[in-house]
Amino acid sequence: MDRFAAVQQALRSAPPHALAGIVIAELREQYGADFVEIRMVDYGMQSLQLVEGHAAKTEPVSVYDSPQGRAFGSQDPFVTEQPGGGIVAHLPITIRGDRLGTLSVGLPSAEDPNGLLPVLRQLSEALGHEILVAERDTDLFVLARRASRLTLAAEMQWQLLPGRSCAREEFEVGAHLEPAYAVFGDSFDWEASERYLTLTVTNGMGEGIAAALLTNLATNALRNARRAGLDLAGQATLADQAVYAQHQGSAYVSVLLLRFELATGRVEVVDAGSPKVWRMRGRGVEELSFDHQLPLGMFEDTVYAEEHFAVRPGDRLLIGSDGVHATPGPDGETYGERVLARSLPGLRLLPAGQVPAAVLRELAAYRGEVPLQDDAVVMCVDWLGPDGACPLPPC
Repeated sequence: MDRFAAVQQALRSAPPHALAGIVIAELREQYGADFVEIRMVDYGMQSLQLVEGHAAKTEPVSVYDSPQGRAFGSQDPFVTEQPGGGIVAHLPITIRGDRLGTLSVGLPSAEDPNGLLPVLRQLSEALGHEILVAERDTDLFVLARRASRLTLAAEMQWQLLPGRSCAREEFEVGAHLEPAYAVFGDSFDWEASERYLTLTVTNGMGEGIAAALLTNLATNALRNARRAGLDLAGQATLADQAVYAQHQGSAYVSVLLLRFELATGRVEVVDAGSPKVWRMRGRGVEELSFDHQLPLGMFEDTVYAEEHFAVRPGDRLLIGSDGVHATPGPDGETYGERVLARSLPGLRLLPAGQVPAAVLRELAAYRGEVPLQDDAVVMCVDWLGPDGACPLPPC
């Protein structure tokens, strides 16, 4: 059995709680590694936390100015030299576009780094798959994502999310929310089938646990309707009925639903609340306007209608909740009024998975000393075309 196969087999047979330790032991035995680290990106997308059982015991490194951060940001291996000789290869751990963290492997000078990098990259991808499976049975990797304690509402919201980015031949999508460790009402969801990409951005009214429970109810009602095969308007209607049945109009959920037909770029929309959409085509940016329908659960027997538009290969869509576009700056002008549209061309070279966090950093700089008044969720969608032939920047 070759070295790669031996490590793969060890990964597959490892007990979930022991996965990190077995990876380290196997890399040392099979490749002579003298240094191995596994790090997970924290919920705030600010730091990479060492996996060792509890984040409070670790020294994090920055996503922005560390060797591990270079690999995480570029999604390519980044090699540094060890003081005593040899190199450290830092590799991204990414599964289908979802950026989980990094794997760092120190190798003695006798090893050929150029020959080993492709193999180590395959191993980091295999490790990512095993981490996702292990998380069903152990908190080891979930704990490593925490730079600080989550509120209970935030715990509920993060467990609800599908991931933070996703990539396929036809599209790339990324999303992020703030305040990462204390969010309560905002959320997002996506699902990709053979025919459709379905996206939702959701904002349950209220604060704390009440808002988190409301958003959980709406999100699972939308998933239930989608999995029952209902069209987009039917999904909104069923979720509306579920929220109304529980709260009798005393609580409601703002939601934007989008469904992309992957073969054509035709998009169906139900706008039932406050999230807004901007489209960047070339260097031009425009806000897309839809009929504002009632939020879910506000009244009994609300009827929803779909609207339509189309995306072209190379288009980028940015979706922001009211905690983004309605946030005022020091002079009182809201971020979504002009500043957001002006900032998007400057983010053109960033992949979709990095755009949401970049927008939220710019939002923080824009509001200055003004505290964030509401949850903020940003989603970015890059439409590459049915055959993925037009990656951004536009072809």
